[in-house]
Amino acid sequence: MKGAVLVAIAATVGDFLQGWDNACIAGAVLYIKKEFNLESAPTLEGLIVAMALVGATLITTCCGPIADRIGRRPMMIISSLCYFISALIMLWSPNIYVLLLGRLLDGCGNGLVVTLVPLYISETAPTEIRGSLNTLPQFTGSGGMFAAYCMVFGMSLMEKPSWRLMLGVLLIPSSIYFILTVFFLPESPRWLVSKGRMSEAKRVLQRLRGREDVAAEMALLVEGLRVGGEASIEEYLIEPDAGIADDQDPMVVKDQIKLYGSEVGQSWIARPVTGQSMLGIASRQGSIQNPSSSFIDPLVTLFGSVHEKLPEQGSMRSIIFPNFGSMFSIGGGKDPRNEDWDEGHDDEYVHHHEDDDDDYSEEDDNLRSPLMTHQVSGTDKAMVAPASGSMFSMKPSGLIQGSEASGIGGGWQLAWKWSEREGADGKKEGGFKRLYLHQEGDAGSKRGSVISLPGGDVTGGDTEFIKAAALVSEPALYSREFMDHHAIGPAMVHPSEAVAKGPSWRDLLEPGVRRALVVGIGLQLLQQFSGINGVLYYTPQILEQAGVGHLLSHMGIGASSAALLISALTTLLMLPAIAVAMRVMDISGRRTLLLTTIPVLFLSLVVLILGNIINMGTTVHAVISTVSVVFYLCFFVMGFGPVPNILCAEIFPTRIRGLCIAICAFSFWICDIIVTDTLPVMLKSVGLAGVFGFYAVVSVIAWIFIYIKVPETKGMPLEIITEFFALGARQP
Repeated sequence: MKGAVLVAIAATVGDFLQGWDNACIAGAVLYIKKEFNLESAPTLEGLIVAMALVGATLITTCCGPIADRIGRRPMMIISSLCYFISALIMLWSPNIYVLLLGRLLDGCGNGLVVTLVPLYISETAPTEIRGSLNTLPQFTGSGGMFAAYCMVFGMSLMEKPSWRLMLGVLLIPSSIYFILTVFFLPESPRWLVSKGRMSEAKRVLQRLRGREDVAAEMALLVEGLRVGGEASIEEYLIEPDAGIADDQDPMVVKDQIKLYGSEVGQSWIARPVTGQSMLGIASRQGSIQNPSSSFIDPLVTLFGSVHEKLPEQGSMRSIIFPNFGSMFSIGGGKDPRNEDWDEGHDDEYVHHHEDDDDDYSEEDDNLRSPLMTHQVSGTDKAMVAPASGSMFSMKPSGLIQGSEASGIGGGWQLAWKWSEREGADGKKEGGFKRLYLHQEGDAGSKRGSVISLPGGDVTGGDTEFIKAAALVSEPALYSREFMDHHAIGPAMVHPSEAVAKGPSWRDLLEPGVRRALVVGIGLQLLQQFSGINGVLYYTPQILEQAGVGHLLSHMGIGASSAALLISALTTLLMLPAIAVAMRVMDISGRRTLLLTTIPVLFLSLVVLILGNIINMGTTVHAVISTVSVVFYLCFFVMGFGPVPNILCAEIFPTRIRGLCIAICAFSFWICDIIVTDTLPVMLKSVGLAGVFGFYAVVSVIAWIFIYIKVPETKGMPLEIITEFFALGARQP
């Protein structure tokens, strides 16, 4: 886990550069206006600032599909080069046209960073701290702004401040970022799996997680290659395995799943039951506790049901869920831990005979080693999926060691089962099913209770159990066509046959992807029209217009320098606010942070409006304006700042994640251009009160949209989030 944190910190150096650029241009534009006589040309002044946004928009239109094709890391290297070259150009800048070129290239670096860093961190971070690590870009970006404001303030005290030097200093941090991207950052393991580079993905995961055993997560990444098939929600009771009773219904035994623990002889049974799981209620009715809230998107209710009943610490979750692996036996099959396996056995169960395809060799880099095995012995069917031990070595000694790698994150477990039913022609048909298991509530006792099982009512004894909901769908490695071609029992395709062929625009038509795009694009539009980047770019001018210079005039500091100093102090206050957001992002959640911080944004804007409408004197006006801007920025960076990018990096399938994030980022930059380019004109025409009045109205609209449309994704692996979007998209 330490490796994932260090990688995330290194990746966010790019956000430090973006924050540095925002602050530098905010300060430098004060002196650029004087040199090029732009006081009477607010449109050209806005273009100098907005040219970086034009570059970001242009690069965003193509960077997503390219990142899906060639990888995340090469694109981050390109972003560091864009920063470096743009710094050289701006340091030279003999005229305004060369400056615009440098700003355009600088914007390309910004666009790549904003699009790819959240994506990269989401694909490399552990589920439990993914939100916290993805808040780091906001922290480092604000840190870059603070450092740049301090530098610009110091230069403003010089006799002849040089805006070229202010912008050209970017050379130093961009060089550091280039070195980190080339020599330290690994490629995303999810992207590597999507391209079939399994052994490389395994090595990266081992480095990121700090352990050798990453088999369960590798299996999860493969399952992420297939999202959006037929899915259902089932309920299971998980209890210690007490063996098979003589009078037990054979149908019950057939459907149960055996889950093995971290110690020899330790196992549990998962029995399907016909109950009312929280997930089931949410998926069927679209409402859990408040049927009158039908205007809320059923997708929000479905996600909320996952977090509705969290287990208490010390319950059987600590006994079972962290310990049992994704290994099971069906229908009383052989215990795989008693088998005498060897390395040579690994090739026999993929196609049942090696002669069919010479391509299936032992080369791990080309997916030559399977993730799962199956055995067929008469009518006995058993399947084993590695949850511990080596990814490509499935000896029993590796299968049952250690509990750290048994889950897939956030209390979720991955399992598979063989499902069989009678078809319309009377013949039996079946196939493997993938289960994402999640505990519902605390441990209970079956003593004196009646549990409804598929084979009839079974009265519980004195056995403790836990409830688990399961999202059941067809796995990535199961192929009906392959099973029909090889009529030798249940079949799993080789992982190389499940690898995605690459991103396609047709994938955007899938219902789950369309629903996710509505959430992602909506958040980006509302974030920008709430005015944040306009405030950030023009904070010095806004504060100068509000009379901040009067506060520091007795210290001999000019109006421009005073505005820069206040901007630096404001940015400094943002850092502890972001630290708080990092602490609670994976506890309270993304949705909760948005719903609690946006009202504060609204109130800050209202106070700012009143301070500009009512004549309170220069000093009071300056104080109210400064306090309002500080509150606005601090609460923005706690919620509306980082959360849209975090969610956009979480809600799309692996195979088209880069493409979808690029679409959301394109919306982000288009709105950013509009806000930034029009702000100088709006300040001259309607003043601060009118500008912030518009932002206040957008804040109200944003809160309503989030309440109705944005689900909670904390503590859920990316693959499960996308599966839930696919399932929720089918709700009425």
